[in-house]
Amino acid sequence: MEVLLCGTPARRSCSWVASGHPGLPSGQCGRKQHLGRSNTRGCTFVTVRRETKAPYLRQGNRVALRRVTATDQGEFIAGVKASRALHRPWIVVPGTPGEFRTYLTRFDQTVADGFVLCLRQSGEMVGFVNLNEIVRHPYHRGVIGYGAFASTAGLGYMTEGVGLLLDYAFGELRLHRVEADIQPGNIASLNLVKRLNFRNEGYSPDFICIDGTWMDHERWAITSGTTQFPRP
Repeated sequence: MEVLLCGTPARRSCSWVASGHPGLPSGQCGRKQHLGRSNTRGCTFVTVRRETKAPYLRQGNRVALRRVTATDQGEFIAGVKASRALHRPWIVVPGTPGEFRTYLTRFDQTVADGFVLCLRQSGEMVGFVNLNEIVRHPYHRGVIGYGAFASTAGLGYMTEGVGLLLDYAFGELRLHRVEADIQPGNIASLNLVKRLNFRNEGYSPDFICIDGTWMDHERWAITSGTTQFPRP
């Protein structure tokens, strides 16, 4: 779309978009890129392209769940870089533009799906959660992975957010079972699945290769008949 702006130079801005904007929940930021050309009267024809975030799939009291997209690259990588001490040695998370692009290619929404967790009011990203290894009949199951960003860790956002993912997995995706594989020393992650009423189903030595090393994991799971996890 082109609009005519007289006496206004080409510029880039970021504006808060009203809640009625199609596909953009309240409090999220839509970036407007202005690429202009001037005419002889000093007016500028401006081509406006909007980059918007994905819509919310679930909303809780404080946190919302939406799919991760390419427009999240900058904020996601900044969160990862600030959270390295929190994530290691438990998980390896993409921390460069190239790694992030590769990360996105995993999520075909058939065998894997990727999400971010945001504060409802501001849209600030507080963490991420993935649903991996989705298998349909006869299992109807998936395996989750998740991580908080250090700036908002310890405030209960991840418990609420993973609860939203479970509600989405058992609802829209019609899964029967969601699993989580967690290293025994990862106390914060173990406490999270306990709060959501996952059950411990066993211990597997040398179970998952993380950063080149085979690590032991506890196996936890929850099924769709469980009604005790927090729901939106």
